[in-house]
Amino acid sequence: MNILSCHCGAVELQIKLSDGFNTARRCDCSFCQKRGAPAVSVLLADLTVTRGQDNLSKYTWGSHTAQHFFCKTCGIYTHHQRRSNPNEYGVNLGAIAGVHLASFGDIPWLDGRNHPKDRS
Repeated sequence: MNILSCHCGAVELQIKLSDGFNTARRCDCSFCQKRGAPAVSVLLADLTVTRGQDNLSKYTWGSHTAQHFFCKTCGIYTHHQRRSNPNEYGVNLGAIAGVHLASFGDIPWLDGRNHPKDRS
């Protein structure tokens, strides 16, 4: 299990990564491009908010399938339920305790600008 928290400590999550850090990726969709935080995968059942559930704010748009969660106090993105796979969360890699993003080198990019669910 890993611990993830926002900057101010008001929100804390306990997570079990679905495949360690092998799922680390960045996305270039209109939202992730501006957010800039790489994410790793966690199954829905493997994420528990252990502190600050009432301090989380949710943002959705478009299909409202993806749900992005942030700390109301410090604004740090903690996790999101994915549109590409609503059965899993993407969690902020940089918010996991003990993680130093520079040690990951180049993190692969996902083409979120051309998402399959946007095609008719």
